[in-house]
Order: sequence, then structure tokens, then C-alpha cells
Amino acid sequence: MEEKNTFTVMNDKGEEVTCEVLFTFESEETKKNYIVYTDNTTDDDGNVKVYASIFDPNAENTELMPIETDREWKIIETILDSIQEENSKNSEDN
Repeated sequence: MEEKNTFTVMNDKGEEVTCEVLFTFESEETKKNYIVYTDNTTDDDGNVKVYASIFDPNAENTELMPIETDREWKIIETILDSIQEENSKNSEDN
């Protein structure tokens, strides 16, 4: 069984929420590290909600920081789109 990489955060209601790490990466362009994760909830259309934050992989206590620029969001969207494309291609091959 594959072990999932998870972490716990407090939501705005003060409740603990377990999130699953989808992937992390460092952007050559921004020189920042990003974490993309989900709490496995869905939106009104049934799509799994995905979140992204900036983080410092060398910090003792990892703090998730907000992504503040449209350029950074565009980088993350591009990676998500390519992963989604790769996954749908792989599922068609099976």
C-alpha cells in the first residue's frame, strides 16, 4: 500500500483538517518552493479542491505562506495542467 504524505492544518473555524500533499516543486523563475495539496473535499461541480502555498523546505516548522502574484499562480496552473494531461493520457493507455 502506498503511504500518503499528509499534514494537518487548522481551518478558519479552528478545526483540524488533514491535507494530502500532491507534489512540491521549486520554481527556477521565482526561486521559491511551492506545495500543492488537497483536503479531498469537492466543489459544487464535484471537482476535488486543490490548494497551493509557498513553503521553506529547510524550515524546522513548515509554515505555508500565501501565493501573492498572478505570475506564480500561472506557473502552478501550467504544472497542474501538464500533470492532468499526463494522467489522462496514461489512463487512456490502460
